[in-house]
Amino acid sequence: MKNYIITIARGYGSGGSHIAKRLSKELNIPYYDEEILQMAADLSGINERFFYEANEKIRKGTVSINSSKGVYNGRLYHVNDKEFLSDENLFNYQAEVIKNLALDGNTSCIIVGKAANYILRSLKNVVKINIQAPMEHCVFNIMDRLQKDETSAKNMIEKMNKYRTDYYKYYTGRNWLDPAEYDLSINTGALGEDYAAKLIVQLVKDKGLLNT
Repeated sequence: MKNYIITIARGYGSGGSHIAKRLSKELNIPYYDEEILQMAADLSGINERFFYEANEKIRKGTVSINSSKGVYNGRLYHVNDKEFLSDENLFNYQAEVIKNLALDGNTSCIIVGKAANYILRSLKNVVKINIQAPMEHCVFNIMDRLQKDETSAKNMIEKMNKYRTDYYKYYTGRNWLDPAEYDLSINTGALGEDYAAKLIVQLVKDKGLLNT
């Protein structure tokens, strides 16, 4: 394969999305986040709103994250099947888009969230990154970047990180924060976003995926 994929999981306020965008510019490769939902809608023929609604169910705690029902199995249901609009099928179409990007062979990219590290875990051309930071660092970032007060920022971080933990648990059966899920975990509170980006580029080079 000529291409490589960088997947980035990130704690809310850790700067993970900023790092992904910075890498996209530096490496001159596309960056995908919510765009995956539109691509999955195009692939499946399902309205994009259903993908957002499925995610919202986890955000609101209306699905059991301890159930094995949602764990990704790769099966795609089509329009005449009763499971066509199920949460699991919607996730599977997102996963199909992510796999297609990874298997393209020519186009490298960065994928943020969407359990992409798990979906692509068996591929050699994938670099799996986890960006986290202490609460106080994340609170500062949210206050600064979104102009929120300290209490609001903390509440936003706690809610978003719970959602991301539950999302990952429901669709993979695994722990989102387990370092074994990733090739590299970075604490931006200690190392900063600039150095984090440098570490990721170096890892891509060390894995032989990027020409120096």
